[in-house]
Amino acid sequence: MVKLDTGIVKDIRFFNHNPGDYHPESPARLEAIYRRLEMSDIGGVYQEIEPYYASKEEIALIHTPDFINRIEATQGQEVMLDPDTFTSTLSYETACLAVGGGIKLIKAIFEGQINNGFALIRPPGHHAERDKAMGFCLFNNIAISAAYALKCGLARRILIVDWDVHHGNGTQHAFYDTDEVLYFSIHQYPHYPMTGKVDEVGIGKGRGVTVNVPLSSGYGDKDYLYILLNLLCPIARRYRPDIILVSAGFDPYEEDPLGGMQVSIYGFAAMSYVLRNLARELGHNRLALFLEGGYHLEGMAKSVEAIIKILLGEEINLPNLSSYQPNSEIENILNYHQSWLT
Repeated sequence: MVKLDTGIVKDIRFFNHNPGDYHPESPARLEAIYRRLEMSDIGGVYQEIEPYYASKEEIALIHTPDFINRIEATQGQEVMLDPDTFTSTLSYETACLAVGGGIKLIKAIFEGQINNGFALIRPPGHHAERDKAMGFCLFNNIAISAAYALKCGLARRILIVDWDVHHGNGTQHAFYDTDEVLYFSIHQYPHYPMTGKVDEVGIGKGRGVTVNVPLSSGYGDKDYLYILLNLLCPIARRYRPDIILVSAGFDPYEEDPLGGMQVSIYGFAAMSYVLRNLARELGHNRLALFLEGGYHLEGMAKSVEAIIKILLGEEINLPNLSSYQPNSEIENILNYHQSWLT
């Protein structure tokens, strides 16, 4: 294994957000991941990145001050924000810590302390809108980190890849009218939150810089890899981002209770391998993953471990796709976005 400088954001304070005993987005998700890493042979190889509590000013790079104050007002309370999204007594400060963990990871990458990393944080973020918590998400961790990098002049162009089984409506809307962030999402459709149709491509300066790949259920490793290699990679080579961020949801996993896809542990590692090599090809090596969904605890934990091994430099063999024939759904989506490829 060729060692790369990899940073991992992890902290037991992320367990303090508890939306309820039977809620799928429970502390047990991170507990399973952290336990797996402690048992793994990669322990001590990566750098641990200590998160901090993000300021209101940092969170306001994406969210409205009124919304931030509304979430702050839930401190010490159990509040239902929408039918899927709840707070517990420490949820606000935990959400601030998640934002700070993402920003700290991005800063460490741009300052040259590490090449890549994984923010193992919660609550997740990609559904959170400027003024609305939804889909288990309070603050949009990945969008705030991207906005921070742009505001501080660390990056001029950012690619966000979202492979969560649910479309990241909040992230898409945050950058829908700018060409500073290219948002690329592979997701199940129709499925919550019922956004992310193929013709949602951005507006104004952002037109063509949102790329949605909405798929019906049942797709697996080769399908996802074909899409990354034949759509994402050519787009990224043309766009030339300064960093690649990933909304890494593990609900496309083949046994996940909230998804209908068939991605394996190897599939998540292979997608990360493609993105790691793409970052190398682009000449900067900068790749940062943010934990989003994923509700099969063992599958998610093993997938995270496999991805971190890729970040650390492990080499794998991708499947031979020479005989792979995309079906009409995938062909139509690639044809729709063909203008990016010419």
